[in-house]
Amino acid sequence: MNKLTILIHCNDQSGIIASVTNFIANNNGNIVYIDQYVDREQNIFFMRLESEFEQNTFNTEAFKATFKHELADRFKMKWRIYSAKTKPKMALFVSKYDHCLYDILGRYNSGELDVDIPFIISNHNTLKPIADSFNIPFYHIPVTKETKAKAEDQQLELCKKHGINFIVLARYMQIVSNKIISQYPNKVINIHHSFLPAFVGAKPYHSAYKRGVKIIGATSHYVTEDLDAGPIIEQDVARVSHTHAIEDLIAKGRDLEKIVLANAIKLHLKRKVMVFNNKTVIFS
Repeated sequence: MNKLTILIHCNDQSGIIASVTNFIANNNGNIVYIDQYVDREQNIFFMRLESEFEQNTFNTEAFKATFKHELADRFKMKWRIYSAKTKPKMALFVSKYDHCLYDILGRYNSGELDVDIPFIISNHNTLKPIADSFNIPFYHIPVTKETKAKAEDQQLELCKKHGINFIVLARYMQIVSNKIISQYPNKVINIHHSFLPAFVGAKPYHSAYKRGVKIIGATSHYVTEDLDAGPIIEQDVARVSHTHAIEDLIAKGRDLEKIVLANAIKLHLKRKVMVFNNKTVIFS
C-alpha cells in the first residue's frame, strides 16, 4: 500500500477540490482524509489530503510530475507531497534542562513518535547520560560568542551527513542564527514559556509570581530570525492562584512545555501544519 499526504495552498478559485479528487480517482487512488480551509481575508485556499494507492507499479515521483503538469501549474499551487514510506529524521538540540528531552525520548522509545533520531547535540555535556541510556549518539559542541559560527557549521555538517529533515530545540538555550534557519525554513521547532514579552530575563516565573499571574502557558513555534516570533504550532495554558509557590509555577510550566512540544512534533510529523505569512493553518 502506498500512502501519500498532499498539502496545497493557492489563490482561492472554483474547481480546485473537484480537480484534485478527480485526479486521485483517475490515478486509481482512494482518498482516506480530506480537509480544506479558505482564508477569506487573503483569499487563499488550503487543502490537506491523504490517499492510498494499492498497485505495486505505483511510482511516487511519476505521480508528482503528473500532478505538477496537470494541476499545480494550472491553479498556480504551492504544493508538497509526502510518502508514508519515508520516515522523517529529527535532530534534537538541548542544553541543561532535561524535562523535554526525557519526554521526547520516552515517547520515541515507546513508538509514539514515528521518527528517527540519529543524534542529540548539546552545548553542554550535562545530558549525555540520558542520550547514552537511550543509545542515541550525543555530540557536545560548545558555543561561545567567538565560536558560534564554527559551532553552527559543525551542527549543519552533522545534519547534512545524517539527512536530517527537521530540528527540535528541546530547551536549547542558544539563539539559532539564520545560517541554520535558512537551511531548515519552517523546520526548526522551539518551545518556551508564554510569559514573553511581559516577563523577560533569566527568571520569568519569579517575575510572574511577584505580579500574581493567574495563567501560565507554553508556546511551540517554528524558528525565524525574529526571536520567539515565528509561526505558532501549538499552545496550552494552566490556571494558577495565590496559593501556588514559585516552585509550583515552574513545575506546571515544565509540564506544559513537555506536552506542547510533543504535540507540536506530532503535528509536524503528520504533515498537519501549513505556514503562510508567519501564520499557521493546523488541520485536524
